[in-house]
Amino acid sequence: MFKTKIKVLRAEKEITQEELAEAIGVSRGTILEIERGTFNPSLKLTFKIANYFDKKIDDVFEFIEEDD
Repeated sequence: MFKTKIKVLRAEKEITQEELAEAIGVSRGTILEIERGTFNPSLKLTFKIANYFDKKIDDVFEFIEEDD
């Protein structure tokens, strides 16, 4: 599972989920699910998001290991 700072970064840039989604080529629903933590993005998508905000992946996403 991932914890993300996308919502905070969007607020800092004053952009909507829709605007971010359009910029990186996904649906608004995908951004919503990532922000909620109910969708784990692919490595490619994590890079796209981090690059959009000019951040390292670790600055945008935190991996949380789940107990088995």
